[in-house]
Amino acid sequence: MEYVNLILSALSQGMLYAPMAMGVFIAFKILNTPDLTIDGSLVFGMTVCAVVTIASHPILALVAGTLAGALAGFVTGFLQTKLRINAILAGILTMTGLYTVNYMVLGGQSNLYLQTAETNESGSEVFVSSNTIYKMFSSLFPGLDTNANVLLLTALIVAAVAALLCVFFKTRPGMAIRATGDNEEMVRSSSINADASRILGIVLANGLVALSGSLLCQQQRYADLNNGSGMLVVGLASVIIGQVLFGRRSVTLGVISAVAGSAAYRLILQFAYKINMPSYAVKLLSAVIVALALTLPLAKQKLAIRKARKEARKGDPV
Repeated sequence: MEYVNLILSALSQGMLYAPMAMGVFIAFKILNTPDLTIDGSLVFGMTVCAVVTIASHPILALVAGTLAGALAGFVTGFLQTKLRINAILAGILTMTGLYTVNYMVLGGQSNLYLQTAETNESGSEVFVSSNTIYKMFSSLFPGLDTNANVLLLTALIVAAVAALLCVFFKTRPGMAIRATGDNEEMVRSSSINADASRILGIVLANGLVALSGSLLCQQQRYADLNNGSGMLVVGLASVIIGQVLFGRRSVTLGVISAVAGSAAYRLILQFAYKINMPSYAVKLLSAVIVALALTLPLAKQKLAIRKARKEARKGDPV
């Protein structure tokens, strides 16, 4: 039973971060753009979601948080395409500016809990927990475990988002984004607005990242300015693990592999915690996972070359 709860917890966390993994996949794999806005846009989605959730609009809070991340992506895309600022530097500039914006959204504090102050019958002030989508869902299925509740609802949301993404990338705007990532010069020569396609791709990627932040905010019931630290590495680890598991065949499979990679990454972390790995070593583990996953294709290629050479030697006449 202990391992069942561990797996449920890992999968629920994996689903919460799955939209971020899909966003990283769009930016790094489809657009071939090193977008460093991700750490800031995740927190931007989280902070906006927290404020709107406290105002008693939990569903609208997810939409508002996603749009906030999309706005951050638009700023990065604008800096890249219209002001011709280097992609890495544009992401750093937006991420740096978002720290102040997020601080302002939280009312000048570093964190904000999803609760409101109310006066009870005796005249004392008490804090009441704000309503969230997970609280609403658990009221419909009171028999579900907390982790199972989070996993089921988040998986439904992720499945819907993944399906919409797969359909979108088969439309004209989606194909234009894919073509821009493959060969931007060819796209420009074909009279397609490559700048608009690039901006749209970055907007979409950061909107998905912010959706992860919004879901995470409602699941953990607070927003914190430091939650975005290292999220880019986590997203890359998820995408690379997914591609190692599924390969690189199509955009649809890439979206699915990003979701699966997010779940697999969280499972790895959970079992690492099981062997009493200290929490401060998580980022190092993430970096090691990314490094190992990046070297796997090269290792496979070398093994294939060695195998081919051995077969060629066997076939040579004596």
